Amino acid sequence: MWNTFAERFSEDFEVFCPDLPGFGETRLEQDHISLEEVAVMLQEWMAEQQIEKPILIGHSLGGYVALAMAELMGGELKGIGLFHSTAFPDEDEKKQTRNKTITFVKKYGVDKFMDAFVPPLFSEAHRLSQEDQIAQLVSSGKRSSKKGILAFIVAMRDRKDRIDIWQHFSGKKLFIAGEIDGAIKIEASRRHQAFATHYHELEGVGHMGMFEAESECLEIVGKFLGN
Repeated sequence: MWNTFAERFSEDFEVFCPDLPGFGETRLEQDHISLEEVAVMLQEWMAEQQIEKPILIGHSLGGYVALAMAELMGGELKGIGLFHSTAFPDEDEKKQTRNKTITFVKKYGVDKFMDAFVPPLFSEAHRLSQEDQIAQLVSSGKRSSKKGILAFIVAMRDRKDRIDIWQHFSGKKLFIAGEIDGAIKIEASRRHQAFATHYHELEGVGHMGMFEAESECLEIVGKFLGN
């Protein structure tokens, strides 16, 4: 999902797009994992790669991981970006939705989950024009492990409130929100604005701004990285 961004920004920066455990080429050995454990894994991986003072930008779940890493590493990070994400924990209604998703994945498996899950992440107005991207994301998602998907649904459901981490993180902070994002409501996004050094709302965009508003997002991220 970050190929276009990686290609663009690798002209001026060293760019890494790691797979989280249980996704892509990275295995998840255990049945359960917390965001705190993921943060430690990535911290250790960055040390192995000799990555120092990075800027972390995470989309949705990736943003939750970025916040866990900010709590763990603090001043070792130059900046963090939340891309259609939030520092707030799940509300009760969202937790109930996560539980229903867990039941669905257990019953029907990864393929049917991806077929049902990915298209609604895009705003209805963009689904036709993004048809090829949606198909690629569905296909890529189907290569994820059932164990990994279930483990991370639980990790997201049970994650703690990190709004204090967002408020007090001393590095620069980017927040990108979709005006009609069905997963992260715009009202919740706006509660992050006062503590962001860079805050942007994407008009008419759902949960997938890197595709729905690619040019605008490339410009926003480019300015954030360059400042």
